[in-house]
Amino acid sequence: MKALFSLVVVAVVVLLTVLAVSTSGGRTFFGTILPFAAIAIFLVGMIYRVVYWARSPVPFKITTTCGQQQSLSWIKNNNLEAPRNFLGVLGRMALEVFFFRSLFRNTKAELKSGPRLVYGDARWLWLAGLAFHWSFLVVFIRHFKFFVEPVPGWISIMQELDGFFQIGLPIFYITDGILLAAITFLFLRRVFNPQLRYLSLAGDYFPLFLIGALAISGVIMRYTTLRVDITDVKLLATGIVTLNPVVPESLGAVFFVHLTMLSVLLLYFPFSKLVHMAGVFMSPTRNMANDNRVRRHVNPWNHPVKTHSYEEWEDEFRDVMKAADMPLEKDVESK
Repeated sequence: MKALFSLVVVAVVVLLTVLAVSTSGGRTFFGTILPFAAIAIFLVGMIYRVVYWARSPVPFKITTTCGQQQSLSWIKNNNLEAPRNFLGVLGRMALEVFFFRSLFRNTKAELKSGPRLVYGDARWLWLAGLAFHWSFLVVFIRHFKFFVEPVPGWISIMQELDGFFQIGLPIFYITDGILLAAITFLFLRRVFNPQLRYLSLAGDYFPLFLIGALAISGVIMRYTTLRVDITDVKLLATGIVTLNPVVPESLGAVFFVHLTMLSVLLLYFPFSKLVHMAGVFMSPTRNMANDNRVRRHVNPWNHPVKTHSYEEWEDEFRDVMKAADMPLEKDVESK
């Protein structure tokens, strides 16, 4: 039901877009107003989340480690598993961000007949996650050609490498197929894994359907007869960047569906789990060095506290202590 609800929401957005762009007002809304609002909310929301995380105090040294910390000179330190300096933190963060190192080490547990609890690797999940993120990044970067003129050479080189295995015309991009395959795997994994299906929420399915609709609409425009004029797409894209929007008449409903899916994704991004794109850099378990034995971590919540010394306490209760025949330090010193 959660997956069905998310699918219905995406389908309703697609249907509303198709119906609305048949009018001039709808084309203006979905071609200019919605993209502008989406970009503004995305930027403000992401900046707010990052600033909020950056200002949050870290009371404890909570670096995640699974290697030998630096201690004595004759004990070998693993600077990637237990980074002792900024260089080690940078290396571990790079491996995490670009290659999902912790997900590569992830394990899964299954209850077999017996009963027996069997542990195994989750390399297929790691491979699908890596393929999804990298292919989505390449597709995203490829689209920069619509926003700049002239097109940078490195984008052209990326396109040539992406279309290396040319199959007919137009050129087939490898990342298009990989992206759709990865999305399909991630969705089926949530549907057919009972434990994961039980834990999944509508917010876990919605981004998959949203990105899936975004990718499918892009594939339709490129590889079917419902192609769009690249010149008109670039005219609209540069108009958004220069704050001088223009909506060419030749752009059809499929293009507006594609643009609406992207806009909804940007609107949804700062308020969802997708914000982990920035959150991974703000995680103290990853961005802190494991240097407890070298540098003392001071709790930023330790505000100045007014102390009450024993001498002050004794002065306050001197009469009561005398009446109870309790020893007094000052009396002893005076004697």
